[in-house]
Amino acid sequence: MRLASFNLLHGRSLSDGLVVTDRLAAAVRTLDVDVLGMQEVDRGQLRSDSRDQTREAAEVMGTEHWRFLPALIGAPGETWRTAVDADSSDAGAAYGVGLVSKYPVKEWQVLRLAPAKVKSPIMLPGSKKIIWLTDEPRVCLAAVIESPLGLITVATTHLSFVPIWNGVQLRKVCAWLDQLPGPRILLGDLNMPPPFAATLSRWVSLAKVPTYPSTGPKIQLDHVLASGDVGLVRSVDTPLLPLSDHRALVVTL
Repeated sequence: MRLASFNLLHGRSLSDGLVVTDRLAAAVRTLDVDVLGMQEVDRGQLRSDSRDQTREAAEVMGTEHWRFLPALIGAPGETWRTAVDADSSDAGAAYGVGLVSKYPVKEWQVLRLAPAKVKSPIMLPGSKKIIWLTDEPRVCLAAVIESPLGLITVATTHLSFVPIWNGVQLRKVCAWLDQLPGPRILLGDLNMPPPFAATLSRWVSLAKVPTYPSTGPKIQLDHVLASGDVGLVRSVDTPLLPLSDHRALVVTL
């Protein structure tokens, strides 16, 4: 069973600053995974040609088992509102996370996470410029999957960039996932380096390797955490793909 966590940066390449649809398709083909958890995913955004990036990934993987979960409706950095469960697929431009599985999904579950109330400094991708950003709402999307390992829960999330608050969110996510069928795997950009992810979650880290920035990774922000017996890790890979400021993190069990 092969899984990946990938922060798309809405499909943008740091090499030319463009969003090219074929690059996302090429990246998904390169990953060649059974379950793909994606963060910073667009649906209906002008900056990404108004496409549904989760749907496109699912088409490349040849599966109908997928879901996009918006964290916000509108354009990040511009005008937006917090997404709610009642938002339909035609609610307009949206931004969030996506999960795609080649194996049948028995049920989907959603957890919404409040943003931090304070601003935090971040460095813009591809530059050394630091800006202060207001945090955004976050979400966690979980699928109970009928896999070769048996019934397993796989989730994806993108946590806050605000220190401490992302730790609070991680603890909440793991407590929520503990109520779903095990074993469990969390794929995500947790915005924290090891060993904090494993220590705070009390789950096992299946991969310890730098993932950020994509060119010459120096720190691990992307993680694959597990609770319960998921078997042995056969390989870990962080391929350089034609988009994003993150490497994808691929784990084969």
